[in-house]
Amino acid sequence: MKKVVNWRGPNRLGSRSANRLVALLRITTARLLIYPCEQVDIPGTGTTMDQVDQLLRNARLRDEIEPFVDESIAMLDSRRLPIDVENEFLESMLDWERSPVLPISQWFDPELQLPAPDTLDDGRLHGELVVAVKRLHDRQIVLEFTDHLSDRELYCLILRDILPAQEKRLRAGRQWLRWQCLDAETDAAIWLAFYADDDQRDDWLAEHGGRLPPRRIPPFPRFLPARPDQASF
Repeated sequence: MKKVVNWRGPNRLGSRSANRLVALLRITTARLLIYPCEQVDIPGTGTTMDQVDQLLRNARLRDEIEPFVDESIAMLDSRRLPIDVENEFLESMLDWERSPVLPISQWFDPELQLPAPDTLDDGRLHGELVVAVKRLHDRQIVLEFTDHLSDRELYCLILRDILPAQEKRLRAGRQWLRWQCLDAETDAAIWLAFYADDDQRDDWLAEHGGRLPPRRIPPFPRFLPARPDQASF
């Protein structure tokens, strides 16, 4: 159940300020037509046209997001973010609210469907796996913790768990979906043996006690496509 809290915070521009803004915009119109690339200062305000554009964008975003608002808007007001940062945050909220929830397979056109694994020999399955991982990456989905899985196990996981998963399909560039092919809580022994670094192993031991499993070399090391800000893993 979605909790909705009606928000009626202070407007960023009151009616008097809005009227003044309209008048000042009219004053600068001719200069903008003559010098369209210039960052114009509005006389007597210390405000640039870029700031005015951001204020107008902010008002539009707040109007559009009003049907969806909750406590996060009140938190946003209390933080007094720079106007451009606030606008980016509001746009991301709008994108989230408006984006459809779809099976990941339907993020593709046509829908991404994989052959049944029992119809593929190892060579063909490896080829299908490489293509599937690349196509997921094209939709900003990256796979993590795969090096303990054989090609067939990873292929089955994509077919069984990832493609049917219902997820928000956000606009390109907004968000990367990291799919961890291992639950570090329920599969702690595998995570500790293959993936946890020294600090993570020490933290786990301090919290849970007992004995740590020895480190092991992953049996199926891979270099999968990663997010643009990461090296391949």
